[in-house]
Amino acid sequence: MLPPEVPGVLAADQAVQTGRAIAATQLASGAIPWFTGGHVDPWDHVESAMALSATGLLTEAERAYEWLRATQRADGSWPLQVRDGRVEDAGADTNFCAYPAVGVWHHLLISGDDGFAERMWPVVRAAIDFVLTAQRERGEIDWAIGESGTPTGEALLSGCSSIHHSLRCALALAEHLDQPQPGWEVALGRLGHVIRHHPEAFTPKTRYSMDWYYPVLGGALRGEAGRQRLFERWSDFVVDGLGVRCVDDHPWVTGAETCELVLSLEAVDEYDRARELLAAMQHLRDPDGSYWTGLVFTDNKRWPVEQSTWTAGAVILAADALSRTTPGNGIFRGEKLPTGLPVENATCCEQVTGA
Repeated sequence: MLPPEVPGVLAADQAVQTGRAIAATQLASGAIPWFTGGHVDPWDHVESAMALSATGLLTEAERAYEWLRATQRADGSWPLQVRDGRVEDAGADTNFCAYPAVGVWHHLLISGDDGFAERMWPVVRAAIDFVLTAQRERGEIDWAIGESGTPTGEALLSGCSSIHHSLRCALALAEHLDQPQPGWEVALGRLGHVIRHHPEAFTPKTRYSMDWYYPVLGGALRGEAGRQRLFERWSDFVVDGLGVRCVDDHPWVTGAETCELVLSLEAVDEYDRARELLAAMQHLRDPDGSYWTGLVFTDNKRWPVEQSTWTAGAVILAADALSRTTPGNGIFRGEKLPTGLPVENATCCEQVTGA
């Protein structure tokens, strides 16, 4: 399998170097921390593992998924934060717990290994069932479940949008393994509906670029609706030649958010803008193939002073989507992913004009 390559932006050997930089941080347990000595969370661990798969480091990727299998709790969740095998935050982030479904489906697409899929299916099934315990009647999903098992009572647009994508991948895996999950199809339909039509369901986080583009990245908005959303706040977040602001009122561009916007743009056929942004953020690349997290551009200082594995992972996934190289390149485009059951006669919309 060839590694991703975007001519003039990221060469194939550079992509492999980045994959190896991620692998160099992987612990003996298979866990991939944010950076050497940093903590591990399930979402960023999976993002990094996906980059390993895309750069041909399949053994290392499978070790990462085995870590998930070995550390999953009885209720289907993982701790929010672990460091050196010690739990630092025992709560469970629902988005974090859903995301392994994306990684498992991605690795199956690349490897074609049905044995891997069968081993990981119970992990994905338990994780998605856990996440859906926090779904409300209208469709939104609380962002976390505390140690007591009680949801927070607060839903976030970016997290729910990411869960939307995770549910689609989980359903694709279920279909592949002939394990129908009709309840998940209903949950996905409700979640997509609330993302598209009920902004009041979510705690406002409009300062953050993730709230801006994640409904597109997660697949709830596509086509002209997706393009309109991205163009509405383009000038608030995009800094020409540098990338994307993490928050609209700070002079700070971050590599991962930039690459996630690349994926969002590519998914709505805005290829040229996507390529320009991937090229723009290459100032964060280190000679060893890793990527710095961000840059405060008013004083030209990298901040935080860390080379994050998940930033490197996002670069590889963006390059793969643009180059359409690996068999997993279309995962954020939503290729062959189920859309869930549509919501009909939604009582939640009775008082909402235009829904």
